[in-house]
Amino acid sequence: MALKAIISKQHLLIAGLGLTLMGCQHNSATVEQSTQAVSATGVVETIHGVEVADPYRFLEEETDATHHWVKQQQLAGQAYLAKIDNKQAIVDRITELWNFEKVTAPSEHGDNTFFYRNDGLQAQSVLYVKNSAGEETVALDPNGFSTDGTVALSGVSVSGDGKTIAYGVSKSGSDWQQWQFVDVATGNKLSDELKWIKFSSAEWSKDNQGVYYSRYDAPEGGNLLADVNFNQKVYFHKLGTSQSQDVLVYERPQNKDWGFGAEVSEKGDYLLISISQGTDSRNRFFYKSLNDANAKVVELIVDLEAEYSFLGNDKSVFYFKTDLNAPNGKVIAIDVNRPAKANWKTIIPESQDPISNIAIINDHLVVSYLHDVLGQLSIFSMDGVKRQDVDLPGKGKIAGPYGKRSKDYFYYTFNSYVQPQTTYKFDFKTGKSSLYAKPTISFTPDDYVSDQVFYTSKDGTRVPMMVSYKKGLKLDGNNPTLLYAYGGFAISLTPRFSPANIAWMDMGGIYAVPNLRGGAEYGESWHQAGMFDKKQNVFDDYYAAAEYLIDNKYTNSKKLGAYGRSNGGLLMGAALTQRPELFAAVLPAVGVLDMLRFHKFTIGWAWTSEYGSADVAEQFPALLAYSPYHNISERAYPATMVMTADHDDRVVPLHSFKFGALLQDRQKGDAPVIMRIESKAGHGAGKPTSMKIDEFADIYSFLWHNFGLKVPAQIGQ
Repeated sequence: MALKAIISKQHLLIAGLGLTLMGCQHNSATVEQSTQAVSATGVVETIHGVEVADPYRFLEEETDATHHWVKQQQLAGQAYLAKIDNKQAIVDRITELWNFEKVTAPSEHGDNTFFYRNDGLQAQSVLYVKNSAGEETVALDPNGFSTDGTVALSGVSVSGDGKTIAYGVSKSGSDWQQWQFVDVATGNKLSDELKWIKFSSAEWSKDNQGVYYSRYDAPEGGNLLADVNFNQKVYFHKLGTSQSQDVLVYERPQNKDWGFGAEVSEKGDYLLISISQGTDSRNRFFYKSLNDANAKVVELIVDLEAEYSFLGNDKSVFYFKTDLNAPNGKVIAIDVNRPAKANWKTIIPESQDPISNIAIINDHLVVSYLHDVLGQLSIFSMDGVKRQDVDLPGKGKIAGPYGKRSKDYFYYTFNSYVQPQTTYKFDFKTGKSSLYAKPTISFTPDDYVSDQVFYTSKDGTRVPMMVSYKKGLKLDGNNPTLLYAYGGFAISLTPRFSPANIAWMDMGGIYAVPNLRGGAEYGESWHQAGMFDKKQNVFDDYYAAAEYLIDNKYTNSKKLGAYGRSNGGLLMGAALTQRPELFAAVLPAVGVLDMLRFHKFTIGWAWTSEYGSADVAEQFPALLAYSPYHNISERAYPATMVMTADHDDRVVPLHSFKFGALLQDRQKGDAPVIMRIESKAGHGAGKPTSMKIDEFADIYSFLWHNFGLKVPAQIGQ
């Protein structure tokens, strides 16, 4: 977890949603205007000549009727879950497993080293600082921000000299942030406050006297949960002044859907501006010299044609990771004094494995790759000559590298579905890694299995999947199984440790994660194969994963549970409406479920670059064909728990409200359809530990109960 919390394009949704994409632009020419009428059963619209019913449109409105409906659904869901025997046993086991010290990789600034630590069950992790004498003190403790842990630290940026911290605060999981400042030496909070910030970090100037950041104007409609966000702008804030005095650095009023990620080069000589358009993975790239007070913003890359991620610079030579004519990524160098494409140089060419991350450290390019979803780490000279591969501790996820160009070492972390995060330090002098921080845990990873399998999707595509369970489990086709997936926005589902997953395995469950198209596990081409009118590929990959688990005697359809969040919640909605017979229980969480209206709320317009837009006649049929809300029919559905939160201002809860209401109305089977609606929570970020544990316990008990099983009184003993 890097302290310099650069908000990438993927943070616009998900991350997740956490979404990212290519394609159409918001407000493309509308071929035919829609018309609407209100009937006794709700709203009926004619969109591009097709009548479309929206019977629960009223749940989009902030009215007493909506609030009453939400409260009744909340109480009914809580009552259902409370009646499941032995849920407390799940809570106890997850709590036991969760209760270990967690420490992140360090980040060095000036003479100070910063890192996060959680002693085990703290609601939020604490930011510590260690001085040159090795003395540790608390730099920021977000557990004091609120009594219930729902006010979270949402971003941190430390000044280059390590003396001042800029930090973002988010309430109840909202994407809206307020940035504040604290003096490291004294711990005193400064008077500066920056408001109306989303999807932005704070980037320190070379003199450490201020920060560059991006913000929106205050919402005019007054509905922070649903009002649309456009016209982001880049500002400079000088410490000790009010936000009203901040200097406008760059705006683009003629392109209201452009978003700006501002970054300062390591030597402080350039301001780098990455221009996103929605959640499109492609971006434009501009820059401004900070050595000349009169310098203008230079438009270096003006076409929306590929991803360009700035890595660093040698004076006028800028290094980028790009997928231009290289879906798996490559490294190029551009001399901004000779910017024509004919002068661009390829430093590291595209390989068969996609690039996951790159950093310039010790005047080397340290490159993290994905090989069949699993991490690899290689080191190249600045002219692209490969120096070595880094020996890794196993097959799993590599996060990092974390380091600076001026240092001769870097840090990285490793974890898997059955091994918690461990931090390693690589030394360029020895060419080897050493253990930096390893957690003490209450289980033995060797008691569990995490294997990679491959299966064939409907159209013949080979898809990988990780399958994890406790050793000794008999694969007799009768095991409770949880199939988790995402499939979108170029988000790669690499192995990720969770104590709750170990508890699920201790219950006798199998945890399976397929790497569906729409992600970036095999580069941009894998992503594009699950976008726009190819979205059905994502769903088909998921159903094929379920069929593989059944055919190979891991489980059966009466003990198979489906779970996904955000864009993965959309996947769950599709699974319910397209293949309900495959699953005993389905859990759509904070999902995008109305594919005809998602772009009308908060940052939803940005996802049209992934999904398309119902406003565009050519894209409307594909969206209507799979939109979960519009494809609910009167039939028997599996047990369903629709999950959302009252402060989700990314995928606004109206999606889940409308979907849950209609599913309850049209359910013709005996299986329950309940709502799980969290209070003082958002899309998922910043959720306190106790709330996370309770959510997992509800998920597991709901699945177990609807598999026809009794939760054991003790787990993992």
